[in-house]
Amino acid sequence: MELVTGVKKPETLELGELLDGSMEGREVKVNGAIHSIRDMGNVGFVILRKREGLLQCVYEEGVSRFDLKELKDADTVEVSGTLTRSDKAPGGVEIRMQDVRILSEPAESMPLPISKWKMNTSLEAKLNYRPISLRNIRERAKFRIQEGIVRGFRDFLYTQGFTEIHTPKIGAKSAEGGANLFRLEYFHRPAILQQSPQFYKQMMVGVFDRVFETAPVFRAEKHNTKRHLNEYTSLDFEMGYIDGFEDVMAMETGFLQYTMNLLEKEYSRELRILGVELPKTEEIPAVRFDEIKRMVSEKYNRKIRTPYDLEPEEEMLIGRYAKEEWGADFVFVTHYPSKKRPFYAMDDPEDPTYTLSFDLLFRGLEITTGGQRIHDYRSLLEKMEKRGMTDEGMEQYLSAFKHGMPPHGGLGIGMERLTMQLLGEDNVRETTLFPRDLSRLEP
Repeated sequence: MELVTGVKKPETLELGELLDGSMEGREVKVNGAIHSIRDMGNVGFVILRKREGLLQCVYEEGVSRFDLKELKDADTVEVSGTLTRSDKAPGGVEIRMQDVRILSEPAESMPLPISKWKMNTSLEAKLNYRPISLRNIRERAKFRIQEGIVRGFRDFLYTQGFTEIHTPKIGAKSAEGGANLFRLEYFHRPAILQQSPQFYKQMMVGVFDRVFETAPVFRAEKHNTKRHLNEYTSLDFEMGYIDGFEDVMAMETGFLQYTMNLLEKEYSRELRILGVELPKTEEIPAVRFDEIKRMVSEKYNRKIRTPYDLEPEEEMLIGRYAKEEWGADFVFVTHYPSKKRPFYAMDDPEDPTYTLSFDLLFRGLEITTGGQRIHDYRSLLEKMEKRGMTDEGMEQYLSAFKHGMPPHGGLGIGMERLTMQLLGEDNVRETTLFPRDLSRLEP
């Protein structure tokens, strides 16, 4: 019998341990994948790819106890040697190789030039070979930064008293309505893939007051644009006992401030790799929907064609206006028309044609929709009746309101869109690990 007593410390070292200065001049052992090999005759350079970055290893004929020709790209290996300082090496250190043990070998050569700084490969090729293309240092860095965004969301909301929840993605009724639903058969009953965790978030406000979730949502939209996906990750929160939707905007601003500080401190390597300049989050302007449409129309001489929604070109111009007039990367657009918001959105008591809701635009692209919700049971039924809706499939949702709910509001953030705008990419698939769109179900 053996007893497992916890995490076992490996003999091999990680990049952070090699860079802290304490191991210089000592014999070390590391593992990794061979990212590239430069054979210069008597000397060769073997670049290992590790989870934290690249590590240079030096082969020296007569010193290293193996033949460099035994190694090839994509081998995974364990290297033993002496750690020395080198200003020309990535990270400023390198290993003078003595021994190498091959752990695994590839069956075929690489289909993409992943060792290049920029692969100069089409997006389609990168997505077709996604498990391989993500081994490129720049491609991989995108998703490290995305990790930082989600980590910032979670960590910040924990500090604000939120409880993390996990809601079902198969349901009887959609929170958003409309025709863009993925329908399926669920044990001989009709069901749908959820467009949003909205119903569940609101119900759980009656339990925990403040809740959040990071999870996939599904939209059966037949869009083939650079900004749409049919499955994406939504960063959602809902908070109770609010004084108004402004409390929700303030909470999102706090999340953005916390997250940008986190990225600056703990993801600086990835920011440098991608040349990312973090946006300003000290203060974010908020302007009414009808007012910003008028401002943009007047400044850029653009006719207002859609009075009840923002067109993509308008969003871009609003981002441009916010930068030129207020020096802002983000802008809240508030008081969206009621006819373009779901039934649970609270109407503005001063003018019911508008709602107490908002979108957050980041550099000309909507990344967040949120607002205050109707919390009174009778008011909710009245609005549903005005829209010709029935309560079929929503009995459990409505029962939460029937038995009392506090004033509350919340939002949903498109994780991939936020990452795309932060990194300056022009296609949301660049910042989606394994995209699902009109044509792609694999890998």
